[in-house]
Amino acid sequence: MKNSLFIIAFLVFSSSFSQEVYSETMKLMGSRFDISVVANTKEEGEESIHIAVAEISRIEKLISSWDENSQTSLINSQAGIAPVKVASELFQLIERALKISKLTSGAFDISYASMDKIWKFDGSMTAMPSEEIIKKSVDKVGYQNILLDHKEQTVFLKRKGMKIGFGAIGKGYAADKAKILLQSKGVKAGIINASGDLNAWGKQPNNKDWMVAIVNPLNKNKVFSWLPVHNQAVVTSGNYEKYVSFDGELYSHIIDPRTGYPSKGILSVSIFTKSAELADALATSVFVMGVEVGLDFINQLKDVECIIVDGDNKIITSNHIELKQNNHD
Repeated sequence: MKNSLFIIAFLVFSSSFSQEVYSETMKLMGSRFDISVVANTKEEGEESIHIAVAEISRIEKLISSWDENSQTSLINSQAGIAPVKVASELFQLIERALKISKLTSGAFDISYASMDKIWKFDGSMTAMPSEEIIKKSVDKVGYQNILLDHKEQTVFLKRKGMKIGFGAIGKGYAADKAKILLQSKGVKAGIINASGDLNAWGKQPNNKDWMVAIVNPLNKNKVFSWLPVHNQAVVTSGNYEKYVSFDGELYSHIIDPRTGYPSKGILSVSIFTKSAELADALATSVFVMGVEVGLDFINQLKDVECIIVDGDNKIITSNHIELKQNNHD
């Protein structure tokens, strides 16, 4: 689950600048989207936002596993039966997802959708599932069983009952695509924020960078630090609202697809890089890996940085992030 653990800050000085920020909030892909663009007029701003919404809706139709007519649903329905020919866009998205799976040794895996939902985070669980049940829950999960045929452009899930889903990458991809489309239409600056999957470009009308605030996961009214965001994606993922507790141990709703056990030791992860799609996948991966392994992993990647808030509410950063602490809270 992605949570908006950061605040987007921008100021509009209409008396000093001809351009203004125009924003709309709507529900897309089952989540809250906040779309902001810099434009000369209200009509221009509204038209740009309409273009972004149409693009996000198009992507949702392509990757939705809830829509039985989508290509993703067809792949799932043919698991263990036959390969499915898909659009090049979907094929390439799956191909990139598999590369991240290999890079993270399976900490990220779009076949997580095959997992039996044995963990309940609605307060109804009274005991931990047995080791046997947990092991069985991930029986059909495994990115190695997603077979791509580049020549035929087909996707085949080897095992019956396998499913793929884009919950940990789809909104980031949509944010990227909406940004690219708006840039091609001449929109010089804006922000697509898909429930914590954010991609920003250009500058505010006052020529200053957009700013995001890293928020205390245990108190959203408290800001840890402000960071400028210039032509960059930021994805913040948090688990502090959904968890269960057994014998004094907290178990989050973010499950390791390799083991079936919930991740532990992290409250939130913020990833900074050029692509919201990549940041989306890496935020999930770091949660599953844990603080030490996750931080070491990010420090080996080029042009990727992260901020982790651990289980003790302490901030840990990757090598090249300098936080300016907020002293006003």
